[in-house]
Amino acid sequence: MNVHEHDARVRAERARKVALFRYTLIQEVIDPGLSTRQRGVLVRQIAATEHDGPFGDKIVVARNTIDRWARWFRQGGFAALVPRPAQVTARTPAEVLDMAAGLKRENPARTATQVRRIMVAAAGWAPSERTLQRHFDRLGLASPPQEAPAVFGRFEASRPNELWTGDALHGPRVAGRKTYLFAFVDDHSRAVMGHRFGFAEDTIRLAAALRPALAARGVPGSIYVDNGSAFVDSWLLRACASLGIKLVHSAPGRPQGRGKIERFFRTVREQFLVELPAGDDNDAQIGDLATLNRLFTAWVETVYHPATHSGTGMAPLARWRDGIAHPLPTPTPAQLREAFLWSAQRTVTKTATVSLHNNTYQVDPVLTGRKVELVFDPFDLTDIEVRHHGRSHGLAVAFRIGRHAHPKARPEQLDTDPPVPTGINYLHLIDAVHDRVLAERVNYAALRDQENP
Repeated sequence: MNVHEHDARVRAERARKVALFRYTLIQEVIDPGLSTRQRGVLVRQIAATEHDGPFGDKIVVARNTIDRWARWFRQGGFAALVPRPAQVTARTPAEVLDMAAGLKRENPARTATQVRRIMVAAAGWAPSERTLQRHFDRLGLASPPQEAPAVFGRFEASRPNELWTGDALHGPRVAGRKTYLFAFVDDHSRAVMGHRFGFAEDTIRLAAALRPALAARGVPGSIYVDNGSAFVDSWLLRACASLGIKLVHSAPGRPQGRGKIERFFRTVREQFLVELPAGDDNDAQIGDLATLNRLFTAWVETVYHPATHSGTGMAPLARWRDGIAHPLPTPTPAQLREAFLWSAQRTVTKTATVSLHNNTYQVDPVLTGRKVELVFDPFDLTDIEVRHHGRSHGLAVAFRIGRHAHPKARPEQLDTDPPVPTGINYLHLIDAVHDRVLAERVNYAALRDQENP
């Protein structure tokens, strides 16, 4: 990857961060349930508040800007929030900016003033300090570390699907491997919206719990999660943005509002995990992961959901159903698939190809030199859709495939029956052959002694 490709990728990543920041700011404003008056009050509150910007700096966003972002999202979805590169003619030669970027990367502690001083000493001329600062900002060379905002969940949602709370629980060992339970609980009713045990605490296992929940229970207004690696992955924010879900993270070390999911996990430990038969090696003696998920589903539906909850005085599933005043929004299969696709930004080469995880793809030659978005299923890198400025340009043609799945898309290792013993002991066979050779070997020294008494 050359310097220009690297810079283009950095700019694409910064544009994505800006879009995610914009969506985070307007996700409450775009709620269709708000009246015009309520929306106006909310926008004024957001405009009067100082926010943590996409690159860690404190910023204030004007009311008109918030309205404009909300209007863009309603018209074009999440893609409309991604800033497009300015179509301007560069006044500073590219090689000069490359030299400045190289000096900055060589020693990140150098300021724009220092970089300019070095360039003047080396070449006799350099751009202004402000030009260099803007260039470093575009490349992400001058950004301070981003800080997580302190956001807290509500005490109790007023209706079903207003707020889901998600978390992961360390489960039992199965077939010698640790398991993890991802679960989402409706804040109003305490009903379990989705759940699944897996062998890893990653985004793939999180999606396996969340995607069926969205298909069966509908789209919630908000999802409240912690700062675990699976929950802060950009994939989850992309999925929520695609479906119009507000994603809220609890502040590190301050898990206010997470009591309901923690109480549910306590019930899981006291009523379900305690009943799993354990062997001498501390493994749950239940066969395989599929059996564990089947048993847990049976417990949720026949024990937890019908039981009266001490906090609400009603059965969780009954309270969830009784609180539904109108049909809940449910995503179509196409919308659900789009939400759970992954994406990556790439620049099309002069040969009309792009690369993704050691794979090479042929794309429409009209896109040569342009920055495109590759949209794909993480489990199938042979099927890549190419998009430019939110418009599809068809499927990329696989030119060279070295990897069929994304590095993070590690499927569950299915449990298989142990191999049937063959009864063959290789070392014993070698020992027997060695004994036979010794028995057949001729003792020439003994023969000479017999011929010459």
